[in-house]
Amino acid sequence: MPPGAVNIMSKLVFRVGSREIHRYFTTLSDHLSQTAVTSASGDALDIAEAVNRVMAWARAAHAAGNKLIFVGNGGSAAIASHMATDYSKNGDVRSLALNDSSMLTCLGNDLGYDWVFAKQIELHVRAGDVVIVISSSGRSPNILNAVRAARAVECTVVTFSGFTADNPLRALGDINFYIASDRYGFVEIGHLTICHAILDFICGLHVPEDTMLASPF
Repeated sequence: MPPGAVNIMSKLVFRVGSREIHRYFTTLSDHLSQTAVTSASGDALDIAEAVNRVMAWARAAHAAGNKLIFVGNGGSAAIASHMATDYSKNGDVRSLALNDSSMLTCLGNDLGYDWVFAKQIELHVRAGDVVIVISSSGRSPNILNAVRAARAVECTVVTFSGFTADNPLRALGDINFYIASDRYGFVEIGHLTICHAILDFICGLHVPEDTMLASPF
């Protein structure tokens, strides 16, 4: 049997019970409900106030002919693309993601990967746009450079991060959402959920109080 095959096989036969699944969902819910939000000055914000501010910025940007720009790497890039599509189609808010593969490989080859987003922001972003940056670690150099480029053209910046509480991205946005987990899955799902919640509220969604489901576990 090839080296490592035993470990792979043990993962393939691993099973979970209903209580383990419930703990997973409960932990995810707890991380979401405990999302920390701060302002540019580092002051704590109520999450409802933060959501309302982002909603207002998105609406104002679109009304003024500006746009939302979503930026992320890896799983966060998928979130960026997903949100740019949904905010545009469902929210009727002008949005895009900086994830074109040819552009990324071109700029990465010529300028270095640390600059693949900053250069696009320099070329395409203008004052009044809202730049939404998503990074699980909050430490990716190309994400941090993207924020600096957005600041240079006087954009509003919203950040989403996780892992360690002292990650540098948390200090760079006008509003900063932070998921206190070191698990990629929880952080990425948390970021996607908050972004989607903001969109749902922009679309006028109201969840009736009597729709809460009883736990089946």
